[in-house]
Amino acid sequence: MADVFVSYARADKARVAPLVAAIEAKGWSVWWDPEISPGREFDDAIDTELVAAKAVLVVWTPVSVESRWVRGEARDAAERGILVPVRFDQARLPIDVRAIHTTDLDGWREDPSHPAVLECLHALAGMIARAHVAQPSHGSATAHASIAPAKEAPRFSICVLPFVNMSGDSEQEYFSDGISEDIITDLSKISALAVTSSNTAFRYKGQHADIPKVVRDLKVTHVLEGSVRKAGGRIRINAQLIDGASDNHVWAERYDRDASDIFELQDEISQAIVKALKLRLLPEEKKAIERRGTENAEAHDLYLMARQIYVTSQEDMRSAQAIVRLCTRATEIDPGYAQAWALMAMGYRSLRELGAQSDDGMEAAQRALALDPDMAEAHAVKAYILLMKSDTDAAASEVAMALKLDPDSYEAIRAAGRLSYQLHRYEDAIRLYEKAVGLMEGDLNSAGMLISCYSVLGNTAGVRRAAEFALKRAESILARDQNNSSAVVYSAYALAALGEGERAKTRMNRAIVVDPDNWDMRYNFACALNGHLKDKNAALEMLEPLFVTTTDPLLRYLKADPDLESLHDDPRYQAMVAAAEARLAAAKAAVEPANPEPIAGVGTHG
Repeated sequence: MADVFVSYARADKARVAPLVAAIEAKGWSVWWDPEISPGREFDDAIDTELVAAKAVLVVWTPVSVESRWVRGEARDAAERGILVPVRFDQARLPIDVRAIHTTDLDGWREDPSHPAVLECLHALAGMIARAHVAQPSHGSATAHASIAPAKEAPRFSICVLPFVNMSGDSEQEYFSDGISEDIITDLSKISALAVTSSNTAFRYKGQHADIPKVVRDLKVTHVLEGSVRKAGGRIRINAQLIDGASDNHVWAERYDRDASDIFELQDEISQAIVKALKLRLLPEEKKAIERRGTENAEAHDLYLMARQIYVTSQEDMRSAQAIVRLCTRATEIDPGYAQAWALMAMGYRSLRELGAQSDDGMEAAQRALALDPDMAEAHAVKAYILLMKSDTDAAASEVAMALKLDPDSYEAIRAAGRLSYQLHRYEDAIRLYEKAVGLMEGDLNSAGMLISCYSVLGNTAGVRRAAEFALKRAESILARDQNNSSAVVYSAYALAALGEGERAKTRMNRAIVVDPDNWDMRYNFACALNGHLKDKNAALEMLEPLFVTTTDPLLRYLKADPDLESLHDDPRYQAMVAAAEARLAAAKAAVEPANPEPIAGVGTHG
């Protein structure tokens, strides 16, 4: 039996033949032009091949849409979730299959590398691969009974635009953003639906969305948009699903509920989208959507607040402290809330890297993994903490696990970037940090790390490009929050890398006057002064207070950072390091002796 069944009108054979050739060039067998005499034998042959096919390609033209044969074959394939439709001459599709994404081939000139043809081949590949996975092994008489239902290849794609906060209170922004992200997460569990990542979708936040442009830019079939109003313990959500091809509403609803019903409400929205698109929701997918990190609305609300802070203000002492406090309260309310434990670990990790004498977050990460061993973010933050302890082998294992569980996880990619940097694999680090900055709009640290990586490699063009990007991102954040210390840090670092010494120093001096004890500021300013502005004395003056309070992990970072390498022969620097090492050794001797930690390969910028 053939891999692909092609349904078309005989009059369109000439334009179908090149498409069949492109499919066969991929190594797939095609049933499309049988030499069978009309009659019952013909009907039986068609039915046999149609049922056995792994995918059905329907070629819509003004002629084929009038064919009851083609329409019937398309309907059968759609019901089984194996329909891949293409269209010529803007043929008007039958009403029962209009909701299925159809690839337009107008303008195709038999080029197998044409984007429209590649889109078609990609869809076929997914269905054929899925069919192979579901096939029973030979010689098993009971194999059919044990086969799990095959997951549908994505037939639709959707972008969930950030829901608009209509509460009249900017502090409620975390709630509308949280609902948007939760809906994205829920819909991502549906195999028949391809969902744009939240990081991509949130680029449209605060903008008036031009739906047709969103559809074109993201190549999606549908867009979900809505608004949230929260006041007095009540929430009102308006949501509408828009067909990208027609710009018409497929579904719209208004919900007015008690805030404690938030989980049920989110389930209803996801179920409504599934119903509107006529998708097949597998039992395990339904359970996955209904399974939440917590059933407590108050704990969930606290987690959403912490997540909003993390997304918008990374690597900031006050923000990290707030994340820890909010997640601590959330886990007090619900000790089984794995996501809150993982986010708490991220907050603690930031505090430790920023020079605070705090918990390192390992216990919180372990709690998260005990509750959910498959959480990529928890493995990633554990890897980060292990890197602070210089246990690169264990960190590498956690990074590998995180990437295996979720190759597109921001935290996993960022942890992999840090690991590569510390192992001197700067090209790998660049690739990973480039991906990280694209996944998280508020990530300034990865932008700064790109500058450092390109500097180590002597790639001046790369340094300039990364510095310009980092400066633009930092300035954008400062326009919204001029007190964001992380944005101040990386804007000054970027200015120094761009050779704008006076502007960089002015920004540094002003920031240090306001916040003289900010460890992260002083450390990164010293890196900028020494590594890019070649001002050793200013760098040493910036570093001197840090040696008095530095911890073992931070001292290792400082001693190994390539931006500070040229200081290693300076007597003043050597005296500072010796004094810090003596202080730390004395402190260690005053308590129970512990096994010494290995020396880190390369440090990082906070």
